[in-house]
Amino acid sequence: MEASAGLVAGSHNRNELVVIHNHEEPKQLKNLDGQFCEICGDQIGLTVDGDLFVACNECGFPVCRPCYEYERREGTQVCPQCKTRYKRLKGSPRVEGDDDEEDVDDIEHEFNIEDEEEKNKHLTEAMLHGKMTFGRGRDDEENSNFPPVIAGGRSRPVSGEFPVGAYGDQMASSLHKRVHPYPVPDEPGSARWDEKKEGGWKDRMDEWKVHQGNLGPEPDDDMDAAMLDEARQPLSRKVPIASSKINPYRMVIVARLVILAFFFRYRILNPVHDAIGLWLTSVVCEIWFAISWILDQFPKWLPIDRETYLDRLSIRYEREGEPNMLAPVDFFVSTVDPMKEPPLVTANTILSILAVDYPVEKISCYLSDDGASMCTFEALSETAEFAKKWVPFCKKFDIEPRAPEFYFTLKIDYLKDKVQPTFVKERRAMKREYEEFKVRINALVAKAQKVPPEGWIMQDGTPWPGNNTRDHPGMIQVFLGHSGGHDVEGNELPRLVYVSREKRPGFQHHKKAGAMNALVRVSAVLTNAPFMLNLDCDHYVNNSKAVREAMCFLMDPQLGKRVCYVQFPQRFDGIDRHDRYANRNTVFFDINMKGLDGIQGPVYVGTGCVFRRQALYGYNPPKGPKRPKMVSCDCCPCFGRRKKKNAKNGAITEALQGDDEKEQLMSEMNFEKKFGQSAIFVTSTLMEEGGVPPSSSPAALLKEAIHVISCGYEDKTEWGLELGWIYGSITEDILTGFKMHCRGWRSIYCMPKLPAFKGSAPINLSDRLNQVLRWALGSVEIFFSRHSPLWYGHKEGKLKWLERFAYVNTTIYPFTSLALLAYCSLPAICLLTDKFIMPEISTFSSLYFIGLFLSIYTTGILELRWSGVSIEEWWRNEQFWVIGGISAHLFAVIQGLLKVLAGIDTKFAVTSKATDDEDFGELYAFKWTTLLIPPTTILIVNLVGVVAGVSDAINNGYQSWGPLFGKLFFAFWVIVHLYPFLKGLMGRQNRTPTIVVIWSVLLASIFSLLWVRIDPFVMKTRGPDTKQCGINC
Repeated sequence: MEASAGLVAGSHNRNELVVIHNHEEPKQLKNLDGQFCEICGDQIGLTVDGDLFVACNECGFPVCRPCYEYERREGTQVCPQCKTRYKRLKGSPRVEGDDDEEDVDDIEHEFNIEDEEEKNKHLTEAMLHGKMTFGRGRDDEENSNFPPVIAGGRSRPVSGEFPVGAYGDQMASSLHKRVHPYPVPDEPGSARWDEKKEGGWKDRMDEWKVHQGNLGPEPDDDMDAAMLDEARQPLSRKVPIASSKINPYRMVIVARLVILAFFFRYRILNPVHDAIGLWLTSVVCEIWFAISWILDQFPKWLPIDRETYLDRLSIRYEREGEPNMLAPVDFFVSTVDPMKEPPLVTANTILSILAVDYPVEKISCYLSDDGASMCTFEALSETAEFAKKWVPFCKKFDIEPRAPEFYFTLKIDYLKDKVQPTFVKERRAMKREYEEFKVRINALVAKAQKVPPEGWIMQDGTPWPGNNTRDHPGMIQVFLGHSGGHDVEGNELPRLVYVSREKRPGFQHHKKAGAMNALVRVSAVLTNAPFMLNLDCDHYVNNSKAVREAMCFLMDPQLGKRVCYVQFPQRFDGIDRHDRYANRNTVFFDINMKGLDGIQGPVYVGTGCVFRRQALYGYNPPKGPKRPKMVSCDCCPCFGRRKKKNAKNGAITEALQGDDEKEQLMSEMNFEKKFGQSAIFVTSTLMEEGGVPPSSSPAALLKEAIHVISCGYEDKTEWGLELGWIYGSITEDILTGFKMHCRGWRSIYCMPKLPAFKGSAPINLSDRLNQVLRWALGSVEIFFSRHSPLWYGHKEGKLKWLERFAYVNTTIYPFTSLALLAYCSLPAICLLTDKFIMPEISTFSSLYFIGLFLSIYTTGILELRWSGVSIEEWWRNEQFWVIGGISAHLFAVIQGLLKVLAGIDTKFAVTSKATDDEDFGELYAFKWTTLLIPPTTILIVNLVGVVAGVSDAINNGYQSWGPLFGKLFFAFWVIVHLYPFLKGLMGRQNRTPTIVVIWSVLLASIFSLLWVRIDPFVMKTRGPDTKQCGINC
């Protein structure tokens, strides 16, 4: 498949394939495999360009070349089916009546057809069967064990290239269907950027010398030895938290457990008899909070940091004069609706990927358009053109970040560390280019606002294949690629591929998880990199060395083989300074995830993650060397006796068990049932080091790519059950990571100083609550599924207990909303009924409450101390825990129960990534949703309760203020936690601060009641009642 093949659309089930060229009518090729001539019955061959021979461009009636030429020379010169006159095709002799041709005649080449076909054939085979250029390939003999029935012969790892294709000539690009040139690798101008960049390797060596302190001249031998020593060192290391920070933290956790035990003993043994219902409710809620705290706290027992050594990675895998040994990486970007996920945002993500600091021939970027939008397709075409200017600019001046929208809006000194005189001029020119690019993208979006009644039409009159988003063929377009697109300086660019999987009515497509699995398969057929990095369309690469950071773990000889994925923290742009709704979620990413990294690894959070392809295929991690058993002599009975015969038999058994796991799978597993009915794809799954599987022809490779994204490919396979992204929940990320950890894999949490990726988050209250609702509902679905961490994975015993605690917590946290809602209602009920959840507290028993509160806040302070999270971020997280708990989490539990018990499913809209023109304009926008009802009710009821309680205390005199303080403290705890929610309800206050409005309403109510009670303007008509006061008048 080549870049100039145009947009390829097809359906494997319907056995159709359409290749839409630049300004040609689509040619429909039916029955591509084994098509026979309808006149003579012979097989239809290929053209001199390697295309399937098509005699009639109007109807595609199958006729072989000899019959076509005989009909033109001796017959009626028309197609037997549509009666259209045959046009002269390349390589065919002229006959009377042929139109005059303006292009160069090839009459002199008429008799060299076989030579041209032979040349094309050898070139294709060289591309398909060439040795891998990744620097990781093994000898052919090591890969000769693949079953011939699957590989179709001897399978050899090859370079991750698209083979030179056979569909169409190289033609000029257009706005709607831009086709990019795809010359062969040895064509002039196809050199890699890294080879042209002067002193690239030398600069890395100089940096390493400075790092080592070797500033003076040294003998070459000593330097080589030092480099070899450095190359043998680990590529990363664990950095444990200082004992002065972590040990007090653990001691307070243990003390808090002890205090909790005494507290619950007191609460249970001292009921409130006149308010038994309130007391029982409060005790049940407090016990649930304690269980939830334990599940959340103990996975943070072993937090760690990590450090990477990028210089060692370069020394080991990028040696001077040798092929680059870094592993290839396939990037996955997914999008659905261009109206909610603006194409400009997606374009910035794509541009940042194409400009990463990594060898260009090792990078492939796949965009999954699950909405089959022509707007997205055209925007990607424009992005590919702009990348030819943007990528060399980024690499020449080493700028960060490499997403143009965010680079040009940075409010920093962009001249810092820039020494090249041309930088200012080129930056100004590039900014102008980007602004023109934005205008073109905006024009495409404006055009897409109104769909024509007849559907979208491409520039040459071809109907867009994805006009019906629920019923359309699979589509693939290669925009850039090795030998398929060069920048303005003649350097290669990474591959860029557009993919839209087939959709038909009656098939289950599994939303984002299904789209990601389609990308896994199509990338395996086309490039088959051993590692994959997935990003949401609004998450751009902020650190161009992020891929190298991940490779320090995945390519580490000691650690890497057992690592299934490297997860990066999520960081966000465009959030208000105070982070009102805890969008940054730093408590989770900087505390919880660090704790999990010290156990078995962090959970997968859906984006910013580099996967090992073999782990997604359901394979188990390689087994480590077994510890030798203790050997004792026969004369020492206390250590047991060693039986030599059994030991010999055991050695034989271990040797048999130590065979390669995949060789055993090849003989025992039904590959079609596991991976699907694609021989080329199945062969690729057996290649640990990656590489494209051999194919008989480029047309077959292209046909397989369309095949593996067909809507029925996953039927009766293990996709979504054991392979790839797991189905069964809208939070497929949690399930996917959980399955890998249950197989014994471990994951790594990588936190470089410069954030690897940045994205956007909904800062509007309603959007934020809907996002949290979707996450919580996914957790409820997992809890009621067969993959629930409570019971799944115990048999294998490969999931560590603290890791299981963390996964259990991710599935049961929505249920805390029931206890939280009840607990937040108790203060108002107590104030309105003049009852309380606790009996009168003695001096001694008050120590339990004081100790509990001190342990809670001490734990939080010590967490902040070792994690580096600010107290404001911690407090915002606490506030949103209450806001989300009594709104989104509550609705998630209700909807989850309805789905399980009644089968009522819930549909969610894609979270909007569009930004407001005004800074934080979305923050103040009010969007009504039913999620606002529970917290609004709780807030109003507690405010009314405070007013009623104060007025009642005023009525009853001084002695009633004592019990009132406990109730008021309880109510204010609720109101303070809901304060950001109240600000969101009130919207923008131009002059009056929200807190002033709140206190004004509260104080006005209290003083109004007090004024009514005093009533100074009414004359007293009667004195005190002697029977009540006891005064004898």
